[in-house]
Amino acid sequence: MQAWCVDLGRMEYGEAWEWQRRVHALVRDGLAPDTLLLVEHPPVYTIGRGAMGSRANVLWSDAERERHGIALYEVDRGGDVTYHGPGQQVGYPILRLDRHGHDLLVYLRDLEEAFIRLLAEFDIRAERIPPHTGVWVGSDKIVAIGVKASKGVTMHGFAFNVDPDLGHFAGIIPCGIRGKGVTSLAALLGHPVTLEAVRPLVLKHLGAVLGCTWEPVDLGRLREQVASVS
Repeated sequence: MQAWCVDLGRMEYGEAWEWQRRVHALVRDGLAPDTLLLVEHPPVYTIGRGAMGSRANVLWSDAERERHGIALYEVDRGGDVTYHGPGQQVGYPILRLDRHGHDLLVYLRDLEEAFIRLLAEFDIRAERIPPHTGVWVGSDKIVAIGVKASKGVTMHGFAFNVDPDLGHFAGIIPCGIRGKGVTSLAALLGHPVTLEAVRPLVLKHLGAVLGCTWEPVDLGRLREQVASVS
């Protein structure tokens, strides 16, 4: 199945969220194929609307968070609080679920499977830890996943810790899960890793599990598509 892949580059969270909404409308209305938005965010905490989603899991005060230059958003995905920042590959697959089994839980497992396969290429044994969503190496999470579906089309997605500042996770209880940590590909390998080096593997394994062939689409073309139906 042909799908679009749009690299948003480094983009502030709120702007990228608005692009998600615009693309969601296109995919929902049959005006664009399934689309993957790839992005790297400036530092930000996002709080999901899940039953456990709560500011109580943001440990730093607003003043301390602002001293670290970390924004805060309350969003409409499932799950609790998580962190996005430079060195983390974030992806928002905006997909019609009727093309992917009609089952949001199966879709979540597919996202996990893509990163389990990706990490195996580095001889890293990653796994699931039910009932938690995401991908783990030992007791440390390396990929956070939080999604929603509206009108049968997905939003939000995954955050893969390639080489972020892990110190920024100290300001939250990641995903509201106590007693577990976070890690990154760079920490596990013992040397820096760039998003550019890892991105082809992200596309390879997501494409394999979702049955997608990615067509690169630049932001200018996406703007034109949005403008044509506005």
